[in-house]
Amino acid sequence: MKLRCAALAFLLAVAPAAAMTPEGREFLDILKQLEPVHCEKRKLRREIALAEAEKRSGDAKELRAQFTKLDAEPKTAKLEKRLTQLEPRISSSQGVPRDPEDLEVISKQRRDAFYRCE
Repeated sequence: MKLRCAALAFLLAVAPAAAMTPEGREFLDILKQLEPVHCEKRKLRREIALAEAEKRSGDAKELRAQFTKLDAEPKTAKLEKRLTQLEPRISSSQGVPRDPEDLEVISKQRRDAFYRCE
């Protein structure tokens, strides 16, 4: 019985990803690869805002340099560029998803990644 429940849970977890378009799967894979970088950027943005609010311009400048360095890494830049290329393929020109399942799975991945960063 436990094995059946585990198998069913696994199938339900995998089913949305299996129904995705190839572009949606690639987009999701890239998001997963970039998750640590996005977490670090989010952290740096908060620290920059705090440094500016506390009028610590030297700290803010140093934090901005770290942020720029993250963007300048070749692997990160390449993956970010690919995400930019895939985005129009996932959504139509009106912003409506071409495949609603893609958007649903990608949105869930982004939410989960956001909470993992905290």
